[in-house]
Parts: sequence; C-alpha cells; structure tokens
Amino acid sequence: MQRIKSFEVDHTKLEKGLYLSRIDEDIATYDLRMVKPNVPPFLENAGAHTFEHLMATYLRNSEYGKNVIYIGPMGCRTGFYLLFRDLPAKAVIDLIKSALEFISRYHGEIPGSTKAECGNYLEHDLPKAKLYAKDMEDVLANWQCDDLQYDV
Repeated sequence: MQRIKSFEVDHTKLEKGLYLSRIDEDIATYDLRMVKPNVPPFLENAGAHTFEHLMATYLRNSEYGKNVIYIGPMGCRTGFYLLFRDLPAKAVIDLIKSALEFISRYHGEIPGSTKAECGNYLEHDLPKAKLYAKDMEDVLANWQCDDLQYDV
C-alpha cells in the first residue's frame, strides 16, 4: 500500500497552524492543526464536536459555501481537515480566520445540536469550542500563504 501523505509529515516537528496538506485535481485538503502533535492536552471530544458544528455552519453559509467539501476532526484529536474545491489559498486563510472569530464570539444555541439533528447531541461544550477558536485566532493572526507549507 502507498503511504498516506499526512503520515509522511514529521509530527515531532509539526506546530499549530494551517497547512496545505494535499491537492487532488480541484480539491485542496487543509490541515488545521490546533494542538502540537503528541503533546497533551488534546482536543476534548465535546469541545471539538461543538467547534465542528459551528465551523461547518459558518463555512457552508459563507460566500464560499459552494466550495466547501468537508470539515472533519482528525482521529488523533489534534485538529481538523478542511476540504475546498477551487478556492485560492488566500481566500481559505481569510475564511478560516473569520470562522474562528465567529466561533470565539458565538452566543446562542449550537446549530444542529438537537436529538433529531445530531448523532451525539448530548456531547457538546460551547465554552471549550470558543477557547479552541480563540487560541487558533492568535496562532493564525499573521498567517500568510507562505506559511501553508509544512516545514517538517
């Protein structure tokens, strides 16, 4: 079997940030790394779950909603993968920054969090999701296209 590209990244050197993981034809996969790999604490399920609901809702309702393919957590609980179709890198950076600001300041009901809408509706944590977003706002404050490349 071929090795998965993300397994070729040296996780002992990877820092928090936003990285372009791969490009497959017109779909770009981004690595939103919210925790330094192998350095606890990792993302807690309830906070990551709420973060995912808010991020997905924001991105899919943005002006680039038609370009959003997927938003999902990494199994290692260190971040999320974000897949976009035909979206310039600068637009992705700006969109993620605005989504993080939205999440860190969010008040109200968590979108899609009722029993009828969510497969694990009891496991949400809005305060934790807001902390995760605020931390990443700080990390990405000066992020530019040149920063999207893995440096490991």
